[in-house]
Amino acid sequence: MNDASATKSKLISGSKDTVGRLFVLEASGGRIHAMNSDGSSPEVIVTGCRVPDGIVVDVEAGHIYWTNMGVPNLNDGTIERADLDGGNRKVIVPQGVTHTPKQIHLEKRSGKLYWCDREGMRVMRANLDGTNVETLVQAGEGEDDSRDLTKWCVGITIDPVRGHIYWTQKGPDNAGLGCIFRAGIEIPKGEDAASRTDIETWFDELPEPIDLELDLESRILYWTDRGNPPAGNTVNRASIDAPARNGYGPELLVSDLMEGIGIALDVPGNRMFFTDLGGSVYVAQLDGSKNRAFLFAQGNLTGIAYAEIPSKEK
Repeated sequence: MNDASATKSKLISGSKDTVGRLFVLEASGGRIHAMNSDGSSPEVIVTGCRVPDGIVVDVEAGHIYWTNMGVPNLNDGTIERADLDGGNRKVIVPQGVTHTPKQIHLEKRSGKLYWCDREGMRVMRANLDGTNVETLVQAGEGEDDSRDLTKWCVGITIDPVRGHIYWTQKGPDNAGLGCIFRAGIEIPKGEDAASRTDIETWFDELPEPIDLELDLESRILYWTDRGNPPAGNTVNRASIDAPARNGYGPELLVSDLMEGIGIALDVPGNRMFFTDLGGSVYVAQLDGSKNRAFLFAQGNLTGIAYAEIPSKEK
């Protein structure tokens, strides 16, 4: 879960001047782990998180941002920011503003954070300091709607070049009702978040799509799915130029996960990293080959971010 424009535009994967670092969220222990991209030199940089779920890195500013789901029935989710080493931690979106924030995305050029709010049934954004919180999509509203899991917004990514948001609505467990949607970054004039008419269903009838990542150069969308096999517990991808309505389906890249959640791309290095609730961290090439787990039994893992950090900041 990282922003290519923020972390990779000036840094080459594997450069002598940088080191690839992973930031991994452990929901069960409320911790953020940092490590090298092979799992070496692990350290806990943040503790006491309240069910952390999504994470993103701003290398240039030296910050990590993450979401805390909190306790869903208490509507007490938050978004926090800290330095790359976990210092200077602060809440930027306090309790009561977003219900159950999930995956988060940094769009550096516009200076915005985008995230999905599960029980809030919303796609939201704010400035990097947490101000000017906006709702861009409202899939449902009220307690009755919140019981409908097809309205739960979970994963998100942005195409800032073409002005699109992509997000997932996972549906009930293993129901085959999960969807990936697309809409404009801005709400059409004269419309609002609940009534906007530009929302497209990009893929439907998915088991339980969770987190999204977009390779902007190749225009390929990647996602995890935590539903039942064969289509679930997987990593998948598809061209954003060839949606399902044109007869194209997802390409299954990796299977046999233990409820796949987080995903992060290292496009210059031809790698992707992903996690599952079973506590494993995996690496594979972007086509799914050479897939292997290099960490096991690390608790219930959720979000993951990859970034090329200047060596002096290691």
